[in-house]
Amino acid sequence: MTTATEQFREARDFLLEHREDYATAHAGFRWPRPEHFNWALDWFDVVADGNDRTALHIVEEDGAELKLSFAALAGRSARAANWLRAQGVGAGDRILVMLGNQAELWETALAAMKLRAVVIPATPLLGPADLRDRVERGRVRHVLVRAGDCGKFDEVPGDFTRIAVGGAPEGWLRYEDAYTAPAGFTPDGPTRADDTLMLYFTSGTTARPKLVEHTHTSYPIGHLATMYWIGLKPGDVHLNISSPGWAKHAWSNLFAPWNAEATVFLHNYTRFDAARLMTEMDRAGVTTFCAPPTVWRMLIQADLTQLRTVPREVVAAGEPLNPEVIEQVRRAWGVSVRDGFGQTETAVQVSNSPGQPLKTGSMGRPSPGYHVTLLDPVSGAPGATEGEIALDLSTRPVGLMTGYHGDADRTAEAMAGGYYRTGDIGSRDDDGYITYVGRADDVFKASDYKISPFELESALLEHEAVAEAAVVPAPDALRLAVPKAYVVLAEGWEAGPDMAKVLFEHSRDTLAPYKRIRRLEFASLPKTVSGKIRRIELREATAAGSVNEYREEDFR
Repeated sequence: MTTATEQFREARDFLLEHREDYATAHAGFRWPRPEHFNWALDWFDVVADGNDRTALHIVEEDGAELKLSFAALAGRSARAANWLRAQGVGAGDRILVMLGNQAELWETALAAMKLRAVVIPATPLLGPADLRDRVERGRVRHVLVRAGDCGKFDEVPGDFTRIAVGGAPEGWLRYEDAYTAPAGFTPDGPTRADDTLMLYFTSGTTARPKLVEHTHTSYPIGHLATMYWIGLKPGDVHLNISSPGWAKHAWSNLFAPWNAEATVFLHNYTRFDAARLMTEMDRAGVTTFCAPPTVWRMLIQADLTQLRTVPREVVAAGEPLNPEVIEQVRRAWGVSVRDGFGQTETAVQVSNSPGQPLKTGSMGRPSPGYHVTLLDPVSGAPGATEGEIALDLSTRPVGLMTGYHGDADRTAEAMAGGYYRTGDIGSRDDDGYITYVGRADDVFKASDYKISPFELESALLEHEAVAEAAVVPAPDALRLAVPKAYVVLAEGWEAGPDMAKVLFEHSRDTLAPYKRIRRLEFASLPKTVSGKIRRIELREATAAGSVNEYREEDFR
C-alpha cells in the first residue's frame, strides 16, 4: 500500500519532471488525496532526516545571520512541540502566532502541525482591537508572540496561555525554555487529512476580515501548484518578500520551497533598500525570487544592473503586475517576471509557469490540478470569454479552503451553483490565457462603457513620473461616472498643476477616449496591513469630493 509520503513525493516529482512542459503537467497531474497526512511529520521530517543542507537562512539588517539545516529544524520543532504540549497545547487547540521573520516562526509552524494544533497566523502590525477580534472569533486558547508585542494583549480579554519569544514579562511563559525539552517527539494520534490546520483572517479590503479555514492538505499539498508556478526545484535558494501573518508568507516562505527541498532565504530590514537587497541576493545565491508589485515598483526605481547574478525565476503575486514594470525588469535582467493569481482561500489558480510563451498583460493559464472557468456576468453560466473567475467544484482542487469558518451563509454564497467564485473578473483568449480585469466590486461603467481600473493604472505607470496609481469611479452628471486616478509620484517629481497636465496628456495619448483619466489627485494610497490598496476608501473619498482634485477640462 502506498504511504501518504510516497503519494506526495510521486505528485511532486511529476511536476518537477514537467516543470517546463505545461501541457503534460496540466493534463497528467493528479492531486494526492490521502486519508491521513501530516506535512511536518510525513514530509518535512522525512526530508530532514540526516539532511545538513540549509533549510532556512536569515540575514538581519545589521549583518547578523542565521542558518539552520533541515535536520536542525526538525529537531528544534520536535523540542518545541514537546514543550508546547507540556504547556497544555493539544490537538484542535487554536494558537495565535504573531512573530516576525525569525527562526521561532518556522519552528512553531512545524511544531503546531506535529501537535495537530490549529495555527492562526497574525502580522506583528496588528493592534489591540484587531487582536481582540482574532482571539474572540478564532476562539484562541494560546498566543505566541514577540516580547515587544506582549503589551498589546493587556487590552485583550480571555483565558489563554501567553508565550513570549525573546524575553517574557510577568505572567508570560518563556519560549526559550522549549530548547531544553526532549528531542524525540511522538504524536498523540494520526492526523486526518481534512483536520483543520490554519485559520487565516483575510486582509479586509472591503469589509470585516473573513476567517478562511485550511486543512492539513489544502495548503501543504495544495502548494505543489505554487511550487510549479515559481519553478522551484531541489537545491534552489528562494527569496519571497512577504510579511509574516499573511497567506503569501505560508505560500512561498514555508510550503512551496520546502515541498521542493529548497532553501528559504530572508533579509530583514526596517526600510526597503533596493541596493542592499540586491547585495544580499548576490551573496546568498538567490535562484528564485518572488515579490509583490509594490516591491517591484520600488526596485525599478533603482539601478537593477547592480545585481550581478540574476535569479533563474522571478515572479509576482498579491496584485496584478503592470506590463511596464515587467518590461523594465526584462531589459535590465533579461528574465521575465511571471504573474500568478491566487487568494488566501486557495493556492495559485492561474499562472505563467516556467518556459511557457508569455502574453503581455495575461496572468497565464490554469495551474495543474485546477479547472478554471469564467462565469457569465448575466446568466452565471460557465465558459464565458469574460466573467467571474471560478473553480469547478465537480473536480474540486485540493488547494481550496474548506470554507469561511463560522460563516455558513458566506461559504454557501462563495460555493453556489457548484463553483467556487473568486469575486475577480477575467477574460480568456482562444489559447486559454486569462487576463485580469479587476475585482467585481472595482469594475465600473462610464458612459455605458465598462472600465477596468487595472488597465488604466497600467497605462499611467508607463509614465516615468508615476510610482503608484489607483483608479476609481468619480460621479459625473453626464456620464454617470468618469475615471479618477490617485497618483503617487516617483522620487524627484513634483506634484502640482504642471504635473497633472502632463499626466492628462499621457492619458490622452495612451488610452481610448472613453477610458481616459478625467480627474486626478496626488495622494498616498490607503492600504491594508498586507499591502493591498483599499479602493473602498478611495471611492468614499471621491464621492465626498476634494479641493485637491484636478479635472481634465481645466487644461484644455
